[in-house]
Amino acid sequence: MKDVILYIAVSIDGYIADRNGSVDWIEGHDNSVESDDTFTPFFNSVDTVVMGKRTYDQIVTELSPNKWPYVGATAFVITHDGESADTEYVSFRNTSVCRLVDELRQQPGKNIWICGGAQIARQLIEKDMIDTYHLAFIPVILGGGINLFETTEHKIDLELADTREYNGIIELIYNRRRIK
Repeated sequence: MKDVILYIAVSIDGYIADRNGSVDWIEGHDNSVESDDTFTPFFNSVDTVVMGKRTYDQIVTELSPNKWPYVGATAFVITHDGESADTEYVSFRNTSVCRLVDELRQQPGKNIWICGGAQIARQLIEKDMIDTYHLAFIPVILGGGINLFETTEHKIDLELADTREYNGIIELIYNRRRIK
């Protein structure tokens, strides 16, 4: 069964986007220093990308408007917009993200990346469907914006799997603790 991985950048105070929905603050503390490439090995471990429509729109209009950045993986966009047509790389779905992830994790292959946004992540967190939390803490305090975590109905126990530090960024990788 495929694992579900939330791989996302977050400010020190828990936001994944600023008050304007922007992620232009995602960088290390010294732009002259080349940061470690932890994304490529991670991306090689997945074959499926799941995101919400706002995340998709931000990718194709701001972050990578000229080229789809996730070639090599099947991408699913959760949307209630009936106007969205599938593309060569992206399948739009008007369904529950939890239902879609349940279906996808039963298929053979590599892991599933939950790319964003907060509403998608929160639904999966609430149902305890995230196997790995791969959080890249960026050295900035935003003071507001789109918060990654909200109140949940239950506690989710995690165990630290790995840490990485480079250019002021600290990546924490936690796995859901399995009851033995």
